[in-house]
Amino acid sequence: MKLEEAIKQIRKIDTDAVKKSEEKWLTLVKPLFSLGRLENVITQIAGIKGSCDFTLENKVLVIMCADNGVVEEGISQCGNEVTAIAAKSFLRGESAACIMAKRAGVKVLPIDAGMVSDVENMKSIKLSYGSGNIAKGPAMTRDECIKILERSIESVGALAKEGRDIILTGEMGIGNTTTASAVTSVLLGKDPSEVTGRGAGLSGETLKHKIDVIKKAISVNSPDRNDPIDVLSKVGGYDIIGMTGLFIGGAVYRIPVVIDGFISSIAALAACRIDSRVKNFIIPSHLSDEPAAAYILNELELKPFITSGMFLGEGSGAVSLMPLLDMALDVYRGLNTFDKWEHEAYKVLR
Repeated sequence: MKLEEAIKQIRKIDTDAVKKSEEKWLTLVKPLFSLGRLENVITQIAGIKGSCDFTLENKVLVIMCADNGVVEEGISQCGNEVTAIAAKSFLRGESAACIMAKRAGVKVLPIDAGMVSDVENMKSIKLSYGSGNIAKGPAMTRDECIKILERSIESVGALAKEGRDIILTGEMGIGNTTTASAVTSVLLGKDPSEVTGRGAGLSGETLKHKIDVIKKAISVNSPDRNDPIDVLSKVGGYDIIGMTGLFIGGAVYRIPVVIDGFISSIAALAACRIDSRVKNFIIPSHLSDEPAAAYILNELELKPFITSGMFLGEGSGAVSLMPLLDMALDVYRGLNTFDKWEHEAYKVLR
């Protein structure tokens, strides 16, 4: 499916389902609105699915894996070989996010969006073996960026056919905090020093070097901040673009998609800049400890459910939200109503 065709299929969330869900919450035997924003997110999902009677049993964490040419600039403690090592651990279920996902009842699906090596038995949407070095030129062509978006959207379509109820986003790619900070700097119009963190543990000097590399990348490529695809193709990476496609695909196929941390959130912002209606299908999870995360969530006007200083990535924050959603949904589906108690319901006081 072409990107333009996919975007044409996006519709607003079902306002009737939203209204019915809100009314259902009012009938339950508990103080009004006492589960706070957990009630709101259950109602949002009802609107996405077009029904106030739904489940979230079939969860999947999609981890977009890709390598970034900017690693050549010495902006990371690790080399590209670590991406493949991590991808293999995802397939074996041995990573931190995988262990968390098992506890939360979430299937893990790693996807090769552009790694420099091939990993056996791994789903692939790859066009290229890694992106270009953004400090020297564009990460990829515009056509390549669009093609990865389209392949990612198609992946959501396949997940919809499998009956997946909710999609969680994650990523793995050495150097991707550099590309994510570059995209953030351009889309938000902020200096790279404001939106760049230590990533996987850089020192003060290497952090300064990382910021300088991002400034150089923006200068060399001159991305147009009003054209999100131009920004992604010039200073982004295949992992970020793959997640951007997941968010767009969620809107196309009416599946809620959960943001993880910093890198996932900039993909969500890019998706919303491509089409603002995508936001209605996005659920935030946690506030990453990376400095740019708060700026991005504020721009999206989304409030995180979890603030625990995490910055692990891999989808770990998105997975952490699932037990909260499951408990809220259990209350929504299973709590007695005032009618069953033969008692008058609470009144909403204006």
